[in-house]
Amino acid sequence: MSLRDTARAAPTLLRVSMAEALAYRAEFLVWMLTSTLPLVMLGLWTSVAAEAPFAGYQSTDFVAYYLATLIVRNLSGNWVFWHINEEIRTGALSLRLLRPIHPFVAYASTHLASVPLRGLIALPFAAVLLYSSASDRMVTDPRLLAVFVAAVAGAWLLTFLLLATIGCLAFFIEKSMAVFDVYAGMFAVMSGYLLPLPLLPAWVGRVAAVAPFRFMLSLPVETILGRHTPVVAVELLAAQWLYIAGAAVVASLVWRRGVARYEAYGS
Repeated sequence: MSLRDTARAAPTLLRVSMAEALAYRAEFLVWMLTSTLPLVMLGLWTSVAAEAPFAGYQSTDFVAYYLATLIVRNLSGNWVFWHINEEIRTGALSLRLLRPIHPFVAYASTHLASVPLRGLIALPFAAVLLYSSASDRMVTDPRLLAVFVAAVAGAWLLTFLLLATIGCLAFFIEKSMAVFDVYAGMFAVMSGYLLPLPLLPAWVGRVAAVAPFRFMLSLPVETILGRHTPVVAVELLAAQWLYIAGAAVVASLVWRRGVARYEAYGS
């Protein structure tokens, strides 16, 4: 199917995917509950900072940071790894390969369709708390707001591509879940999900500064909180999209080789 045909089919795919998300709302709720760790960390670090600022962060700074993290995580997260992994193992991928739409497009539509539902549940709660408790920490510069929107979109896409690549490892190895566990641990530390990157040990911070994980969460959070000037924010946004381009190449390569192996075994 051509790119134009794919674009024409996209609205229908999104409608179908939205219906599926509504049909499996119990599973969706469980996934939502796994994304509340920033609220736990908020309680921890605000207690620490209640006595005195910690590493330059006041209690209000932690409130703003973790609520912004909750918002960004809900807008940019997806679980395509489990989707691909399960279909490879059960053989359901065979039917998907017969369809004219590239499976990555179908997977993307499924996970994009859940974003409004996650936003409907999480964003009003987080936004009210954010604006009532830490509104002075939010940026109003339209340039930074534009970078924030682009960075959230980039965070979703980079997350999707990296998780799709890990999911495709199920074509080659039985324990692809172990690879995901390593990824999840590195993401939690180096993306800023557990704590702001400036609070990491110096050597870990240097690694996190150049690893892709910060572009999956920390960049949009730092941008909306005004941690970067517009020039620096744009430079970081460009770096994020370079990572996206590289991740797209890797995901495509692993997918093609994996499907060739899958079909060679008659699946």
